[in-house]
Amino acid sequence: MHYLLSVLLGIIEGLTEFLPVSSTAHLLIAEKLMAFQDPGGNFTVMIQLGAILAVVILYFAKLFKAVVTLPTSAESRRFAISVLVAFFPAVIIGVVAKKSHLIDFLFDNIPVICGALIVGGVALWAVDKYAKPPVHHDSAKLDLKTSLIIGLFQCLAIIPGMSRSGSTLIGAMVCKVDKKAGAEFSFFLAIPTMLGAFVVDFAESHKLLTSDQYSSIAIGFVVAFLAALLVIKPFISFVQKRGYGFFALWRVVVGVAGLVWWFGFAHA
Repeated sequence: MHYLLSVLLGIIEGLTEFLPVSSTAHLLIAEKLMAFQDPGGNFTVMIQLGAILAVVILYFAKLFKAVVTLPTSAESRRFAISVLVAFFPAVIIGVVAKKSHLIDFLFDNIPVICGALIVGGVALWAVDKYAKPPVHHDSAKLDLKTSLIIGLFQCLAIIPGMSRSGSTLIGAMVCKVDKKAGAEFSFFLAIPTMLGAFVVDFAESHKLLTSDQYSSIAIGFVVAFLAALLVIKPFISFVQKRGYGFFALWRVVVGVAGLVWWFGFAHA
């Protein structure tokens, strides 16, 4: 039965990782509803790498070109540096939150998660509606200041429910980056961010994981990868045409429903 739950949770992760709705919030709420046991949040963290792998596959040509031309291309070096600059704040906040056990507290706090969904949804709607016209149209050519600001916004995702994708997309719009370029930069930034989270989590817990937990993680990883492959390109097309209003509304609805469930039924 828990393998079926791993499949369902993998689908949720893959479909929501790159949408500005917080895959972590959806996973944690779903795990509570399904009574899925995830000690230390290992399953939740590790299957996210499957969704990130989908970005590497879909953008392989662009990423491979950037890597192989680093010694000879100033544009490739600029792109790589911009991603690293955006990634750096997450390293600092991640280390501090991990050492203070803040992450453990937040990951188990459904009211905080649901509240973050609602607050982030309102912020996403407001920024999407009132953002100034974009001046940046290429995700590989963002200046370092813009990249750093987007990276600082990503740090908001330390609170489950704020959404790493949602926070970076808000930061991109604040910096006048158009929706396609902002979404793509968010995808690229996810690669070192989620890879780093995976490595840290695995290093700390791999000796404690049972073969059964490894099996669940493997299933969730593969399913998340396949689901993410299906959603990334349609997501970019959708937001270019319609913006983020639907996702903002979805966040608020899920957040309110989660609070109603938690305070009205979860402990009944």
